[in-house]
Amino acid sequence: HVQLVESGGGSVQAGGSLRLSCVASGYIRNGICMGWFRQAEGKERDGVASIYTLFGDKDYGDSVKGRFTISQAKSTNMVYLHMDSLASEDTAMYYCAVESPCGAAFIRQKLWNEREQWDYWGQGTQVTVS
Repeated sequence: HVQLVESGGGSVQAGGSLRLSCVASGYIRNGICMGWFRQAEGKERDGVASIYTLFGDKDYGDSVKGRFTISQAKSTNMVYLHMDSLASEDTAMYYCAVESPCGAAFIRQKLWNEREQWDYWGQGTQVTVS
């Protein structure tokens, strides 16, 4: 079983930046995918970004490309989501997810964008942009 803990959410003015963190613990295979989803009130949970931790393959949702960056702390199961140029539309609960085991194809073929593909979820951290 895998546990996920997110942190770093908060309130920020439009145009500002935030960095979210997620750490995975428990039974972690060598090579997992970690991702970020978000869910605004009354809306579906949408994919934001994902990374294959073994080789660093990354992908982003169309609405955040060029503004958000997913990265991995070296040799750990911690990922970050750096969010720039935040807008009110980015207001949502942000969830970290893990797919284990995982391969690069999960990212490259955009399977990561399907919520039901992920095995484990964190409790979420709120981001509010005003």
